[in-house]
Amino acid sequence: MSRAFNYRHLYYFWVVAKEGSMSGAAARLDMAVQTVSAQVRELERDLGCELLRPAGRGLALTEAGVVALRQAEQIFQLGEALPEQVRGAAAAPAVRLAVGIADGLPKLEVQRLLQPVLEVPDLRLLCHEGEMADLMAELAVHKLDVVLSDHPAPFHPHVKVHSHALGTSKVAWYGAPRWWQLASEDFPASLQRVPVLLPTAHSMVRVHIDHWLAQHGVRPRIAGEFEDSALLETFAGAGLGVFPSAMAVQEHLLQRTPVKCIGACEGVAEHYYAVTTERKVVHPLVQQLLRRD
Repeated sequence: MSRAFNYRHLYYFWVVAKEGSMSGAAARLDMAVQTVSAQVRELERDLGCELLRPAGRGLALTEAGVVALRQAEQIFQLGEALPEQVRGAAAAPAVRLAVGIADGLPKLEVQRLLQPVLEVPDLRLLCHEGEMADLMAELAVHKLDVVLSDHPAPFHPHVKVHSHALGTSKVAWYGAPRWWQLASEDFPASLQRVPVLLPTAHSMVRVHIDHWLAQHGVRPRIAGEFEDSALLETFAGAGLGVFPSAMAVQEHLLQRTPVKCIGACEGVAEHYYAVTTERKVVHPLVQQLLRRD
């Protein structure tokens, strides 16, 4: 920070400019007029320019003084607000948890995986979704406390990470009323007679779904592919097609989307991981996540 001038001198100038005279400022500051005047002159010497000039019985700002006052207003308004903001923060301490979410992870699963910490008092949850490589970079420099993913972290020679298995979920097919009846008859062969919505290759489960379809001799008419699982569910609920989803979140899915279960995608499961990096002190909420059943 620059020490080209004294902030106390700037404060005296600010009061003089607000009061319009040295005497008014001296009365407000409960100081001698000569003392206030000397402090302002010292500021002018530090800045190398005149800030105030006589105007009738008072003082007026020079062009440089107008600029100085504008800056001083911002500085001291922020200063006046500081005590209240600090006291407010101290009165309501927050427990911060920064979570990275791999873009292939279904959004309903994110809520379920974070459930063990959502009831923590004064929790401040920060969620950042992105590509796994970007999330790992942020985890490495401790911008994130943990990364949730549908696959283990890739090996990196310079970053020591741990992939903790959080569980799995079987997968089933769902559809809106428009397609449910037709898709339920002679399932899974019926999937060839209805439009199908699928996650993109960003999701690790996609390759297993493709393999399952091939095993059953199903060549689906793919009506849409989505990186964002919430967007996929929205279009499916609007009747664009049938889609696969984790059975672990079926209750929430049926509550928020007008779809019904068509049938199980036998042998296909989604896997979930919490990725952490080496730290001397492990975040207590991360520890709580890893202790989940």
